[in-house]
Amino acid sequence: MTSVLWLRRDLRRRDHPALLAARDAADGGDLVVVFVVDPALWDGGGPVRRAWLAANLRALDDALDGNLTLLHGDPRRVLPALAARVSASSVHVSRETTPSGARRDEAVSARLAADGVEWVPTGTPYAVGPGLVTNGSGDPYKVFTPFAQAWRSHGWPEPAATPRELPLRHARNDADATSALDAALSAPDLPELPEPGEDAALRRFRRFRDDHLDDYDDARNLPAVDGTSRMSPYLKLGVVHPRTLLADLADRRGAGVETFRDELAWREFYADVLHHNPGSAWQDLRPALARMRYDEPEDGIEAWKRGETGYPMVDAGMRQLLAEGWMHNRVRMITASFLTKDLHVWWPVGARHFLDHLVDGDLASNNHGWQWVAGTGTDASPYFRVFNPVTQGEKFDPDGEYVRRWVPELRHLAGKAAHQPWEHDDGYAHGYPRRIVDHAEERREALDRLDATKR
Repeated sequence: MTSVLWLRRDLRRRDHPALLAARDAADGGDLVVVFVVDPALWDGGGPVRRAWLAANLRALDDALDGNLTLLHGDPRRVLPALAARVSASSVHVSRETTPSGARRDEAVSARLAADGVEWVPTGTPYAVGPGLVTNGSGDPYKVFTPFAQAWRSHGWPEPAATPRELPLRHARNDADATSALDAALSAPDLPELPEPGEDAALRRFRRFRDDHLDDYDDARNLPAVDGTSRMSPYLKLGVVHPRTLLADLADRRGAGVETFRDELAWREFYADVLHHNPGSAWQDLRPALARMRYDEPEDGIEAWKRGETGYPMVDAGMRQLLAEGWMHNRVRMITASFLTKDLHVWWPVGARHFLDHLVDGDLASNNHGWQWVAGTGTDASPYFRVFNPVTQGEKFDPDGEYVRRWVPELRHLAGKAAHQPWEHDDGYAHGYPRRIVDHAEERREALDRLDATKR
């Protein structure tokens, strides 16, 4: 008997319930582990996300002793064809919860069923699957804090066992799939990516746990400090399961531990919001600002993308994004506020740019995070809260270290002077650009537009 495991956001061996189910279904026969390079997703993923995915697929192939099968094409066609070719009796997956993923899986499972092949979803990419945490009335939560409390009360199972041996069978790679991975890894101008693979993810987490977790509550807001876990790229692809991290921290206490658990809860909350509100992926979740007047993206957004707005904290973040495929979360909020409130651009424009460049570009977390800043999402920062890029910089980068790291034109300015080059005679001596807008004026303009929506 042959079973197939179709991988998507679960590129690992450990803590993988669907892998165990597929192994057991093989019942002494063969297990084919497959990943499908779907052009509908691959082509729109952006070079950074493609390269990160390709690197982790290569790492997983090594972990499976070269037995990861790569297919290319529409899963609705290539999965049933593979199942027929290897005489599979079942196809196993981790249940997909994104709107497009769920629709795709419904179509694939229907075609497999027509061929007499069983479709077996087991587990999800989350500690608690979206849709399982509800309030007393059975409705989804709309605010994070009560969700997080209910999420913790709901709890999650222990990590699944790691199989020592697997009856793996390779089913021949598609040439187009291997070529796509090769091209992704050799694309020009890629940032330096994190070390890929499950072992690298766990090493990174252990370093964070041992060296930074106790200080996480405070250090996570300081972009010049390596005080965050940097686990989001691995969680994005399921290289490590959040349940694994939560189990590792089960007996630990302290403000840093609780804050880190809250960060994992935020990820699960946004997945739950998207599950219940599929349209919120690219539209305002809350319609209160439906009449808000936005500007068409023009020259300002290109300066924003390049990190040349003339506001050092904004520019440092945007340059970090281009250089590393990652940006500190505090700075994500600052840069998002600048685009939506200073340049008056609708949030999906910025969300798309982030997804094109972030190695951890997750639709639910990224787009609902943008809506939090824009004032249209759950737990939204009120629209009238406009981040001042100077005071935010002085508060969270008080010595200017983060700015000088990413904006070399300002390295001659010591301390917090790096946040206001216009206040110093030599502030522009090394070619740093002048401010493209006046923050005070644009803040007033943003609030005037808010008043207009109320009228």
